[in-house]
Amino acid sequence: MNRHSLRLRLVAGGIVAILMALAIAGGALVLVFERHVSRTLAQDLEVHLKQLLAGIDVDPEGKLVLTSTPVDPRFADPLSGLYWQVGDDRGQLLRSRSLWDSAMKLPADRLGPGETHQHETDGPGGQRVLVAERAVRFSGGGKPVVVRLAVAEDLARVSEASTAFAKDLSIALVVLGCVLAFATWIQVGVGLRPLVALRRGVADIRAGRTRHLPSAVPSEVHPLVEEVNALIDAQESEIERSRGRAADLAHGLKTPLAALAADASRLRERGERDIARDIESVGEAMGRHVDRELARARVRRRARSGPSASTLVEPLVLSLISTLSRTPDGARVRFENLVADGLRVPFDRTDLAEVLGNLMENAARHAAECVRITTDGSGPSLAVEDDGAGVDAAQVSRVLERGGRLDERGGAAGLGLAIVQDVLDAYGWSLELSRSEFGGMKAAIRPRSALVEKPSRGAGKNVVPFPTTARQA
Repeated sequence: MNRHSLRLRLVAGGIVAILMALAIAGGALVLVFERHVSRTLAQDLEVHLKQLLAGIDVDPEGKLVLTSTPVDPRFADPLSGLYWQVGDDRGQLLRSRSLWDSAMKLPADRLGPGETHQHETDGPGGQRVLVAERAVRFSGGGKPVVVRLAVAEDLARVSEASTAFAKDLSIALVVLGCVLAFATWIQVGVGLRPLVALRRGVADIRAGRTRHLPSAVPSEVHPLVEEVNALIDAQESEIERSRGRAADLAHGLKTPLAALAADASRLRERGERDIARDIESVGEAMGRHVDRELARARVRRRARSGPSASTLVEPLVLSLISTLSRTPDGARVRFENLVADGLRVPFDRTDLAEVLGNLMENAARHAAECVRITTDGSGPSLAVEDDGAGVDAAQVSRVLERGGRLDERGGAAGLGLAIVQDVLDAYGWSLELSRSEFGGMKAAIRPRSALVEKPSRGAGKNVVPFPTTARQA
């Protein structure tokens, strides 16, 4: 998955959004928890304050008397973090053992009767404490006495609880983030599935299995499908018109070429053999080009509609041998038809004749004595071999590298191989050129999917070798 991937962008954006949401949610949850602990702490101080108030009194002489203390044992543990303190307006002060030898410095505050105030202040040992205080009026010795009661607790409890909660919460948020990231990946995959279907549809169009994209797509993608289908229709119409014009042009050149060949024959009869030979050579090259364009127009029109025909190979090879045997090159060689009985290949008969005819004609032109047509290995693969001089490895490599541009080699054979390559490309087949085990060249055609398979060596076991003289030639 590269950095331009739409899936990667959507997943990355989703993960960033998840991380931001989890970070905000985590911070908010810690803050809410801290406030909850603070409220719980304040409620506990209220309880301690009521217990302290229930145990305080003033004797007839006006002295503070503590009849009972709060029950929490931390009040008796020095610097435990939980403290109480009672003082009056006459300077009397009572305090818990936890304060040891110190006293809490309460802020100046006017307390109404029965009111409870809470403050954060510095406590003993540098602790930061939360103080709950209350003022109560007593009567001692006939005089009113105002008593100030205070209970405090170290705020470190809140900090420790918040830290522990944050650690536990972070683990839960990490697990939740992983689950949400995985869910985002699945969601993006499900959301992009229509695009996968469109890609397959385009591949089917290119392979000729269908002509339009399927219309059963989500509404968000449907306008794109309609535009692509309309574009395909427009391009097919334009291509059809262009190929029709090319075919018309090629057919229009047939008559002038025939007239040119007739003129060359008359010149030959008059003794102008060199000029006639030059004109015939040019006419033959032009005819080859015309034949190639006609074959390309015909083959691609069939390939667009999907090649569904199949042809029985052996009868076609016999027909081609019969035709080529009447040509000068075909008359001097021997043709051997070793194609397996009943072999069919997914080609239109005319197109297969174009392929095998060009390969057999080329082999007859370069053969010494024999041309052999065989089933090459397993599957619907064919090979045409000759016992001529063949081609060396460097030439084969150079030819194969050019692929569909074999016509750049020049000459009639080059154009014949170019026509073969055009037809094979339209049907999804490939042409392989190599040195035959009989000394000449071997031209094999097979489906492209078969190129990854290891060639079978059993095909040549029953083949009768060429004579020694033929191989040496």
